[in-house]
Amino acid sequence: MRVTCFIRYEIEPHQREAFEAYARRWLEIIPRCGGDLLGYFLPHEGTSDVAWGLIGFDSLAAYEAYRTTLKRDPEGAANFRFAQERRFIRREERTFLTPVVAGASA
Repeated sequence: MRVTCFIRYEIEPHQREAFEAYARRWLEIIPRCGGDLLGYFLPHEGTSDVAWGLIGFDSLAAYEAYRTTLKRDPEGAANFRFAQERRFIRREERTFLTPVVAGASA
């Protein structure tokens, strides 16, 4: 069953550019490590401290394998350190979603 990892970030609004740099790095790292990156989204109008990332996987098992690969990836590890050092992410939540598909029954 296909799943999407929906990541909700609460960010420091005055460090939007740092978060954008962080998100841009994931654009290459995530696909290399096995995730189907659907996108990162920055605040534009309205709430200034919430951003999102969406990553697709064939299953939760594929997500777990991706997390293992990601933690071993040198650029991934460097990007995690960048976020920790700059402290632009206040909070991060993950929710796993499944798509509603026409013709499928619950």
